[in-house]
Amino acid sequence: MSNRLTDLFAQSDRFKLSLFFTAGYPRLVDTERILTALEEGGVDFVEIGFPFSDPMADGPVIQNSSQQAIANGMALKVLFGQLKGIRDRIRIPLVLMGYLNPVLQFGMQQFIANCVTCGVDGLILPDLPVEVYVDQYKAQFEAAGLAFIPLITPQTSPERIRFLDTHGSGFIYLVSGPGTTGGDKCLEQEAAYFERVKAMPLRLPKVAGFGVRTKSDIELLRQYVDGAIIGSAFVRHLEAGWSNASVAHFVAALK
Repeated sequence: MSNRLTDLFAQSDRFKLSLFFTAGYPRLVDTERILTALEEGGVDFVEIGFPFSDPMADGPVIQNSSQQAIANGMALKVLFGQLKGIRDRIRIPLVLMGYLNPVLQFGMQQFIANCVTCGVDGLILPDLPVEVYVDQYKAQFEAAGLAFIPLITPQTSPERIRFLDTHGSGFIYLVSGPGTTGGDKCLEQEAAYFERVKAMPLRLPKVAGFGVRTKSDIELLRQYVDGAIIGSAFVRHLEAGWSNASVAHFVAALK
């Protein structure tokens, strides 16, 4: 399967930087404006969170942004309306991240069809078991050209990692340590985990997230993985008030 996301990793071994933000936050109308600012700022791809009332993997910063986005009126139907035609203006790969309940309420087939229409390249659904994905949805994802991005943690066994590498696509998402997004993690403490995964002959590129905040974090991760995703730190930046220039400065400080 080839799409903008897989092409990005295939075309260059340069370290990739992605930022996460919650659709519809800080304001409902901010989604496209933030995407434009991030592309102009030089990120390699973007992870867009669609909000859910019970985001179990997210820490307080992203939980709060999700609650505010819902209060603003954000929902999958609204998000797809905002993303319709986005490919006329945005070229970098787009990944949607969220939870299964809103997708099932929306309807999986309709959800996939809207992703295709809007030019979404990959999906992160942390609470969709990979076995269920393989049994019920993999054929639909592959036919639509959508990457299904699996997550691993320091506790994931080598056998499980190989299984996820076989059935996932796009990249493998390395959760940097225990806990939720935005935690006060010391990435150096997970060096053995990063080294173990780096040594595995995996098919998919590796991207790390959860607790990645600074340029020094990224410099550490460069030794082990192909890219990094920064979420809570960027959502805090948006919360404090943002502009295209401030987003460009935020991205430049990470590079």
